[in-house]
Amino acid sequence: MYVAIDTNVLAYAEGINGGPMQASARSIVDQLAPESTLLPVQALGELYALLIRKGGRSRTQARDAILRWGDTFPLIETSSPVLLQAMELSVGHQLGLWDALILAAAADAGCRLLLSEDLQDGFTWSGVTVVNPFSASPHPLLGALLSPNIS
Repeated sequence: MYVAIDTNVLAYAEGINGGPMQASARSIVDQLAPESTLLPVQALGELYALLIRKGGRSRTQARDAILRWGDTFPLIETSSPVLLQAMELSVGHQLGLWDALILAAAADAGCRLLLSEDLQDGFTWSGVTVVNPFSASPHPLLGALLSPNIS
């Protein structure tokens, strides 16, 4: 089963919004199998901007963080068909384009889950279910991916 990670989870793992969220995000991310965990390019672009703007990192430090993420997990490219799907998703479900782009890219890559705190927990579109990994009671599919001490 493939899983995609949204920007907010990566940002927490990078220490944006404090240590407790960083520890939680790192614990979750560290338990995901690299061969079945994918990163939308859009999420990495957003993370780069966040690390500079909110995280106070230099452009070089932000770039290096993005490169590390890209070395850890395969990337999901954004194509013209994915953009068209994202616009339809945005129109049909009143989502912001950038969130819709991440969800559409995850669907195009065959992901079953999108880990995100920003989108509605449990929302399913085109076979992808949005799961808040920080929820007190994790989604059963996420629980199956994580070790027993998290689920």
